[in-house]
Amino acid sequence: MTLDQVPRPVRGKPRAHEFVFARLRYESGDWDYNPKVAANILNSVVEYTNIPVYPEEVVITADSDELLSFPFLFMTGHKLVRFSTTERDRLRRFVERGGLLFSDDCNHDVAGLYATSFEHEMRRAFPEPGTLDKLPRAHPLYRAFFQFADGPPQTAHELNGWGDDLVHDYLRGVTVKGRLGVLYSNKDYGCEWDYDWRNKRFQRDDNTRFGVNVVVYAMGS
Repeated sequence: MTLDQVPRPVRGKPRAHEFVFARLRYESGDWDYNPKVAANILNSVVEYTNIPVYPEEVVITADSDELLSFPFLFMTGHKLVRFSTTERDRLRRFVERGGLLFSDDCNHDVAGLYATSFEHEMRRAFPEPGTLDKLPRAHPLYRAFFQFADGPPQTAHELNGWGDDLVHDYLRGVTVKGRLGVLYSNKDYGCEWDYDWRNKRFQRDDNTRFGVNVVVYAMGS
């Protein structure tokens, strides 16, 4: 089955058992960058797993009353990240209730505007020690579905020397109650996965497989 074969709900709303690719809209930056990521990852989830999916991206704000209905939240951009007190509190509740926020820096560096401002916001939302620690290669995320013994897969943007000219061999995160609640990447997976999923057949290796791991982990499978 492919994404365009997935049955759509009669009224256009996700069913309770479906995985929903929710994207965070925030007012300070370019939250809508990489628009093809959702469809690409959703197609991979359909292709490789038995997880039922809602076949469209849902855009939501951090202060929405519906935020806690979703297990997964994708966030990306190049620019400033700023949350209001209400948004910060809702994101903390989202994580504490078992949600996974996946924040991917399109600048793929460690000192750019997105990186420094997002880290600042996470320290305010999660002031306890250990915020955004490096994830060990033995973390369950890297074996949630596919096996990534060497940790997070590299992206073409790192290998081409863009950003800070570094290949980041780690991801970082916030762990709450023994479960990863914030996954933070300087690797620019958003640009890596921003292509029409129908073109995946032309690639030697499917570079969206790590996205499947993220989804499976978020769904608690």
